[in-house]
Amino acid sequence: MAAVLREASALPAPPPIQQLHHYAYRARDAEETRHFYEDILGLPLYHIIQSDVVPSTGEYCPYTHFFFRLQDGSFIAFFDLGDDQASEPSPNTPKWVNHISFRVDSIQALQDMKARLEAHGVEVLGITDHHIFHSIYFFDPNGVRLELTAQLADEFQMLQESTTAHQRLAEWTARKDQWRKDRAAGKAAQPLKPQQNDRPEYVKK
Repeated sequence: MAAVLREASALPAPPPIQQLHHYAYRARDAEETRHFYEDILGLPLYHIIQSDVVPSTGEYCPYTHFFFRLQDGSFIAFFDLGDDQASEPSPNTPKWVNHISFRVDSIQALQDMKARLEAHGVEVLGITDHHIFHSIYFFDPNGVRLELTAQLADEFQMLQESTTAHQRLAEWTARKDQWRKDRAAGKAAQPLKPQQNDRPEYVKK
């Protein structure tokens, strides 16, 4: 372990990661996906890559890889593999867990987008009050859960929140370590609950 630490200390500092470049999902149909993201959400189709071979792995798999641009220059991207198949949902993960959230400028923007989505037959949950931001939730044609978020907390409030994040995660980790020991001993049957409930208004009475 000491040798590993010495080697790590000789490494250069991590370079700054500036922003999200793109997040990629599988698409059942490229045009169906384009209609949703460009015509309804307003994200312009910006770039397409097509090939028969995957550059990172060298495996044969024909695809069309296409990108939609957000206002900050980042992208959400998709792969149409030409077989009309959508991604299978994860069997051990609730549908609400895996999602990607995009920021909008105001509560009015959330209301406007909710109206657009519902007019196109898309079911929308929310507006949900998360205290530091408000959100709406919906699924794209590929089963990807999306969230649009209007940030309410300013930079100072978020900086204050960041001062306790490591401590709270360390508390969770310590409790989870004990939970694992209890589970190994046959004492923990239920999933671990957090040490603090930040949303008491949603606790069932």
